[in-house]
Amino acid sequence: MQFSVLASGSTGNATYIETEDHSILVDAGLSGKQMDKLFQQIGRDPANLDAILVTHEHSDHIKGVGIMARKYNLPIYANEKTWKAMERQLGTIATDQKFIFEMETVKSFGSLQIESFGVSHDAVDPMFYSFHLGDKKLVLITDTGYVSDRMKGTIANADMYIFESNHDVQMLRMGRYPWNIKRRILSDVGHVSNEDAALAMCDCIGERTKGIYLAHLSLDNNMKDLARMSVQQTLEEQGMPVGSQFKLLDTDPSTPTKLTAV
Repeated sequence: MQFSVLASGSTGNATYIETEDHSILVDAGLSGKQMDKLFQQIGRDPANLDAILVTHEHSDHIKGVGIMARKYNLPIYANEKTWKAMERQLGTIATDQKFIFEMETVKSFGSLQIESFGVSHDAVDPMFYSFHLGDKKLVLITDTGYVSDRMKGTIANADMYIFESNHDVQMLRMGRYPWNIKRRILSDVGHVSNEDAALAMCDCIGERTKGIYLAHLSLDNNMKDLARMSVQQTLEEQGMPVGSQFKLLDTDPSTPTKLTAV
């Protein structure tokens, strides 16, 4: 199993996962042209995708979903409530391209098993995914105000994580956002901070964890170096072996991460 975080942040999110026999796109939160450029940068053709999986209906996750589905005749998978919430935004989608992937279920794409799980975010029914291939496990979890014990149980001991580290609390509190937006981000249905993400990681990281990509960083209220430093400091304070057992890695809003094997 290989993956690339094509884009991550408030301006758009998309993640690519492939096995020997299937290629999956999770979200397409950028324009069709931008999505095509991102695929070119990792040397892959979106025409070869087998499915688009949607996490929730916010525009930074679905902006290009309808365009990609129509252009490449791709099936779209989302839970029923998310379908109802996003259908108008996607434009016309053929009936035979619409599929239901309910929360807390598992779907198989050849040898790849994809497990869905709920998160706490201000969308109608948001969910993210854990990818299993043989004994390998990749977890994608962003857009959650906190990480519950139930979530931790689902995502524990993955080989690789794509994990939200959205904001620095002080930068957010002192920043230019109006108070109602700050309150939303800081709430249980907003986004996790660097420190809260690290504390959640402490309960999830296992003996086989090799890498954690810090994802969905706020352009206004975080920086890559700050996120990495804050998460590392918190992990090390909890006795976690950063650098020796696993690495902390960056994502970017417009540049894909290199294709990485799990």
